[in-house]
Amino acid sequence: MFRFLINTLLVPLLRVLYRPRVEGIENIPATGPVILAGNHLAFSDSPFMTLVAPRPVFFLGKDEYVTGRGIKGRAKAAFFTTVGMIPVDRDGARGGAAALMTGRRVLEDGQIFGIHPEGTRSPDGRLYRGRTGVARLALMTGAVVVPCALIGTERVQPAGKKLPRIHRVTIRFGAPLDFSRYEGMDRDRYVLRAITDEVMSDVMRLSGQEYVDMYATKAKAA
Repeated sequence: MFRFLINTLLVPLLRVLYRPRVEGIENIPATGPVILAGNHLAFSDSPFMTLVAPRPVFFLGKDEYVTGRGIKGRAKAAFFTTVGMIPVDRDGARGGAAALMTGRRVLEDGQIFGIHPEGTRSPDGRLYRGRTGVARLALMTGAVVVPCALIGTERVQPAGKKLPRIHRVTIRFGAPLDFSRYEGMDRDRYVLRAITDEVMSDVMRLSGQEYVDMYATKAKAA
């Protein structure tokens, strides 16, 4: 019941309320595995990608989002799974490997996998150095990478705020990046860094953000 209500009522309502501007939607291939690599400004970034994409988009989320009890917990779980979230326990030593393998399965099924290479939300609105998981996934699966810029999502749900606000956002999709020339080199750290930096360069160009050559987690810790 919750899933039906979300698909038929909530998702169309969100499109009407937020009226997202979408640019470059034609850059998302109609078939085959695709990695949508976007900047990360707010909790709502991944849901907005799924809201406007022409094909279903799957992304990772904390398993606690779908384990709540009661009506509220069930409704929350139905919302996140409906918009494409795959619950994964990302904590601990095995968390990163589990996340990578989950993304790989999605792509090997010919689907779209959404990822935020920064790994965590930007602490100040700037674009931070990307983690190389996006490059490993591209090389392991042969998926093209479509850079994505989310603009204005931090105003929808500022850090620390539980309830979203109504604010128009823009989602820009860049031209697909094909890294098949590096096939078989998914364990070469220099290749992985070069691919990741190329992806982040396109995200920076699309978003207009200032780039910081350090990881967002380090910036938050400082």
